[in-house]
Amino acid sequence: AVQSAVMAPARTLVVIPALDEVGTIGDVVAEVRNLGFDCVVIDDGSTDGTAAAANRVGAWTVTLPLNLGVGGAMRTGFRFAVERGYDRVIQVDGDGQHPPSAIPILLEAADAGFDLVIGSRFAEGYEASSHRRAAMRALAWLVSRRSGVHLDDVTSGFRVISEPLLSSFARSYPAEYLGDTVEAILQAAASGATITQVSVPMKTRASGSATSSVVATGHLARVGVSMLAGKPQRMSR
Repeated sequence: AVQSAVMAPARTLVVIPALDEVGTIGDVVAEVRNLGFDCVVIDDGSTDGTAAAANRVGAWTVTLPLNLGVGGAMRTGFRFAVERGYDRVIQVDGDGQHPPSAIPILLEAADAGFDLVIGSRFAEGYEASSHRRAAMRALAWLVSRRSGVHLDDVTSGFRVISEPLLSSFARSYPAEYLGDTVEAILQAAASGATITQVSVPMKTRASGSATSSVVATGHLARVGVSMLAGKPQRMSR
């Protein structure tokens, strides 16, 4: 008798980039592990014992000798995942903003076949300053036009990245501020990856220090100008 092939479930790794998040990282990792996911914390040059706190509650840890930023930390996480045979990565912040309980919402879209799934905070009433919100909306409009996908939260780091995009990001991933979110979307789109957005709840930052509204708005404006002037590079797949 001919038997239909049964696909093995995707091997999933949660990657948490963290800088001085000792106050929250233990709770975040514990919740991720309680959901049954493997987890690695990329300690991005912390000085407060973040790696030790994560390790105590069941995470692997990779400690970077100096601060590379979220992009550099995530590139390390992608390489860690690919080298160990994982099929997809879930990116979760270590500061408590991204509730692990919302991971199944992202995975439902990933299971439907999308290479990049972005969790949008805005449909859930997330609050931001008027200047920052305006800049984020303008940037989202630009990214949507360039990528061909309607997106309203292009700076969200709550994401799922699946193969073959995962291997592409492991080889080449933007490391500059906001490059890891905005430019990564454009690179993924230029490479033919399938992209979607789902609504997820997000919390206010529970620890660490957020970028000030003025500085963040300036960064958003800079990225918007660079997008108008340049063209994203196509990544190899």
